[in-house]
Amino acid sequence: MPPKPRITKEMVVDAAFELARETGAENINARTVAKKLNCSTQPVMYHFATMEELKKAAYAKADRYHSEYLMNMESQQGGVMLGIGLNYIRFAMEEPHLFRFLFQSNFFTGTTLLEMIDAEELAPVLLAMQGAVGGSIEQVKEIFITIFLFAHGYASIIANNSLEYDEELIKSHLERAYRGARSAVREETK
Repeated sequence: MPPKPRITKEMVVDAAFELARETGAENINARTVAKKLNCSTQPVMYHFATMEELKKAAYAKADRYHSEYLMNMESQQGGVMLGIGLNYIRFAMEEPHLFRFLFQSNFFTGTTLLEMIDAEELAPVLLAMQGAVGGSIEQVKEIFITIFLFAHGYASIIANNSLEYDEELIKSHLERAYRGARSAVREETK
């Protein structure tokens, strides 16, 4: 009789991530993860003493996935800032369960806007923007905050099925917000 396949911690996290992606993080529990892995709940509980720990690990994986998604721009038409803003909104449209898990769950609490912008996970995004915009990293952060808040509003409404995705309209609004933010930062540095 062949040995049973070993369920690794990574496999458990991957299954929880997929559940969050397909049906929402609220459906992550030992039984649903075990079912996804076609095993008993024992391997799930072996690797994670609590479901809170497992959800935190799935959240971290979703956060990495989201960062990669933001940086994967098909074309630079309109620039890096616009591309990242559009990708943020597209993510909400294409991955509404993950978007809600990342930005509208208790796992996102306890982070201020300033803590978020200084997070290590955001560094590649800010560096890409700085390369495109120029200026100091502090100036880029100011522009980013404006674009983020604007894009987050659109994305939240879309992820919660309250607004249809209209890329041209969104693009024109993002461009205006970007121009306004950039102009404001220039005025402040004079």
